Amino acid sequence: MSKARQLADLGNVYDDGALSNRNLIINGAMQVAQRGTSSSSIGFQTVDRFRVGTNSTDELAFIQSQDTDAPNGFTKSFKVAVTTPETSWTTGEWFTVRYTIEGQDAQLLQFGQSTAQKTTLSFWVKSSVTGDYAVMFFNSQGSSRGQSFTYTITSANTWEYKTIVFDGDTAQSFSDSNAAGPDFYFTLSSGPDRQTTDGSSWQNYSQGMSAYGQTADVGGTASATWQITGVQLEVGDTATPFEHRSYGDELARCQRYYYELGGVSYYPYFLAAVMNSALVRCVHQHPVPMRASPALSTTNPTSIDVEGNSVTSLTIDVMTTITAMLNINVSTSFAVRDCVRVYNNVSGISKIHFDAEL
Repeated sequence: MSKARQLADLGNVYDDGALSNRNLIINGAMQVAQRGTSSSSIGFQTVDRFRVGTNSTDELAFIQSQDTDAPNGFTKSFKVAVTTPETSWTTGEWFTVRYTIEGQDAQLLQFGQSTAQKTTLSFWVKSSVTGDYAVMFFNSQGSSRGQSFTYTITSANTWEYKTIVFDGDTAQSFSDSNAAGPDFYFTLSSGPDRQTTDGSSWQNYSQGMSAYGQTADVGGTASATWQITGVQLEVGDTATPFEHRSYGDELARCQRYYYELGGVSYYPYFLAAVMNSALVRCVHQHPVPMRASPALSTTNPTSIDVEGNSVTSLTIDVMTTITAMLNINVSTSFAVRDCVRVYNNVSGISKIHFDAEL
């Protein structure tokens, strides 16, 4: 892209009302992967804010990962690699990558009004499977609505830049809240029932529009790969250069939805007060205000100790978007009102997870 073109595009964005903070996608450069860098499971497992979904598949196996293969200007990508292909795709089966935006962050799109704005989705993509791929912009509010288009991968195993311009929907708004707003589904494979309805204009959702025009079949191809990075969504009908943000900025944005503590030996979790002989209680402040009161879970909790004594349970006393008060039961007795340390022992690696994902 020439400098003149870049300046012209930025001028168009200025006319639309934004120069900084124009990218509505968090972690579009795939820099942050708090949960890990590789997983064979569905859902949020590796790169923050992006998740793999499947439905009714009976053979498909894959690895999702944060990968260091990326186009110029980027250092990371989100990769899906098929390890066992699906022999055939039947009704009800699908394989997607999904991204969801909070409704209150989408109010500038003015959906549900006569002034509903066009939006441009741009990204870099690479796959071993050429062909047409469907992307659906989905609104689950009220009467669910959607619009779907395709992009084409023309050269196998080559990074290609794509842009898709979605219309504004005058019929249905997004809830001005922390609930789910815009959803984007990148289809990798699907059954024929999701490819029957032309979704190129906004309409009430039907499953037949989800992957209309899809010809590529990543999930049905042995050793197939699909990668994406540089994902940007902005108001207007013009794709501008990717808005790079610092790692610290992206991490803080991701922690609104998920963060974890631990992962190394002797990790100091909390200072806590002894409430009775076998119960200690701590107050912990989240690193950033979270989208909603998070769910609490642990990995390898037997490696969490209180002053060298095993923890028998770790539960929520009070949880808010700002702080957590946790009850920690221990296997020994302490003096009431003592201050004690809660930490990871040397026998294994434990983690405490706080999850407020959409």
